[in-house]
Amino acid sequence: MAALPARVLFGAAYYHEYRPPYGTERTEERLKTDLDLMADAHVTVIRVGESVWSTWEPENGRFDLDWLLPVLDGAHERGICVVLGTPTYAVPPWLARQYPEITGERRTGERIGWGARQEVDFTHPAFRFHAERVIRAIVARYAEHPAVIGFQVDNEPGLELFHNHGVFQRFVDHLRGTYGDVETLNREWGLVYWSHRLSTWADLWTPDGNAQPQYDVAWRAFQARQVAEFIGWQADVVREYADAGQFVTTCISYTRPAVEDDELTDRLDVTAGNPYYGMQDDLLLPDPTPDGHEQIWRTTGVWALYQTADWMYSSRQEPFLVTETNAGSIGFPWDNRPAYDGQWRQAAWALVARGARMIEYWHWNTLHFGAETYWGGVLPHTGQPGRTYAELARLGAEFERAGELVAGLEPDADITMVYSTPSKWLMQKYPPLAKPDGEPDPAAYHRFFDPFYRGAFEAGRQVRIVHARQLHDPRGPHSSAREGDGPTPEEAARRHPVLVVPALYLAADSMLDWFAAYAEAGGHLVLGPRTGYADHEARARHEAAPGRLTEVAGVRYDEFSNLVGEIPVRSAPGAPFGLPEGATATRWADALTVTDAEVLVTYDHPHFGRWPAVTSRRHGAGRVTYVGTAPGRDLARALAAWLAPAARQTWRDLPDSVTATSATAPDGRRVHVVHNWSWEPVDVTVPVDLSDVLSGAAVPVGTALGLGPWDVRVLVA
Repeated sequence: MAALPARVLFGAAYYHEYRPPYGTERTEERLKTDLDLMADAHVTVIRVGESVWSTWEPENGRFDLDWLLPVLDGAHERGICVVLGTPTYAVPPWLARQYPEITGERRTGERIGWGARQEVDFTHPAFRFHAERVIRAIVARYAEHPAVIGFQVDNEPGLELFHNHGVFQRFVDHLRGTYGDVETLNREWGLVYWSHRLSTWADLWTPDGNAQPQYDVAWRAFQARQVAEFIGWQADVVREYADAGQFVTTCISYTRPAVEDDELTDRLDVTAGNPYYGMQDDLLLPDPTPDGHEQIWRTTGVWALYQTADWMYSSRQEPFLVTETNAGSIGFPWDNRPAYDGQWRQAAWALVARGARMIEYWHWNTLHFGAETYWGGVLPHTGQPGRTYAELARLGAEFERAGELVAGLEPDADITMVYSTPSKWLMQKYPPLAKPDGEPDPAAYHRFFDPFYRGAFEAGRQVRIVHARQLHDPRGPHSSAREGDGPTPEEAARRHPVLVVPALYLAADSMLDWFAAYAEAGGHLVLGPRTGYADHEARARHEAAPGRLTEVAGVRYDEFSNLVGEIPVRSAPGAPFGLPEGATATRWADALTVTDAEVLVTYDHPHFGRWPAVTSRRHGAGRVTYVGTAPGRDLARALAAWLAPAARQTWRDLPDSVTATSATAPDGRRVHVVHNWSWEPVDVTVPVDLSDVLSGAAVPVGTALGLGPWDVRVLVA
């Protein structure tokens, strides 16, 4: 990672160019007012310039670069750092008019109407020419400015899956290079089905009407690689001007359809992401949100906020930057729910506790025009400081007091979960689950993944997310991992003593063999539904599921069922953990046949009761547990508590509204962040001698630590 200031950076995206040129206050006066307000609020970073190509280059080849200089100079005078953006995600009208061939297509031959953003084919040579020219002009002008500490290339890439002719032809070339000849592709994709056999590469159909799963996985992986290549190309251009101390990143919206975040960040210096979350009662604990609430670009629930942070950490398995998050109300005119007092602090400290090195809000000044007029900024439409400013100024002061102690925390983990973006892609087009109305559920992957994460969170266990390719590179046609990546099974067993693998539908043989070796080396492998059912080409395996893991798991199945409603479950006699009354299985049931495993949980049902819901078996120095359902909340909590009986955080008997997370500081000290996510004040008992990071007061073991409504305390051992 490039050098970053030795403290958590704190600030907002700042668009002085959006300030209205009307009213009584001149724009230069407004700039001074804004920067002074930032300094008073302990702001240390602003992000600028990424949205206004038409301002940088008003006409083809005519550049206006000096308008930003007063912003950078004023920021530098006040000790505020700057992240400079490249404006390639929002093209100017003259470019769209003069080069209509760059217009993106969501379906073959159907152009996207211009007037929003990211509506152009970024792979087209005409676009690349103009994008490179404006990037070089901007970065050459400002790379040496002392305020600039880093660059953000583009913005939230991967919004579209482009069906343009040139993109499709490169896809064909990619397949030719991967498979060699059409007969190999016919065999690997099973194109004998429905008479899809190719006689020549020219026979490959466009993706619009495709119904072949193998094609869809390859197409989605190819689209994600186009995004990663585009971002990597921009990063390389910027590095020609940046010095070694300036970082290059992009800001990721993690649910974009053409994003594979671990691949996208390979050619960047640091991960940066945009965690937006529902505020007010969406952050209440105990969590009133029902199971299965879909998490899209804005999450609901405290557990989902933490999951987003852990997802950002997973991209490079290292601390990350928050380039955008909630300032005021977020979204649209019909949904205005700014935070309760204290919630901004809570969310920010939760993100820092899970590895955030920067908290940057979107945005400083609420806009007076445009599609995001009611996406609230730090300042309201009046431009005068209000409640949001006061709350965030308090937070800025806290980050200043905490200093380098909390900059780059390595979060603890009791349980590691394996994430598979290709499996998610496949389940978006071919979902194994249905919505309540019976329609296919494109969120099916997370319907399996999320219950395990949420159960661990509600059991007070901390989670690390790791991508499958970060563990093992199968060198298959859809793998982009570098040679030699990933730990050995023995190393992984030491680093990740509990490895939960739900819904890893696409898995090469070597991946499953790696899992078996992990368990044999001493790890606890937890397999969830759909894991190992198909190979790396999404072909269902010939052998019983879970494929090559049947022997090590001690179970097999060839029948499975969707569950229309929840089914009660109970602990089997002699099981190592009990279940509360009302524990359930949801959505899915694998018809497990036990060959050599202990039954832990059974279904209480006249039909499904013949099969176990959860089994476990010793394997070598470790263990393999199979969970044949999407566990309901009570079952998921009980499983997590059993899987990790000794949590890394030492806080015990916490009220239902309180969470405690822990991490290791860069200097080796242990940091504890304790939240009260409710209106009711509570006391918690301090488990070890600590000191309060923000006040400096000693907090001896056994102290009753008071937490007010929507409060957070930061402590260090």
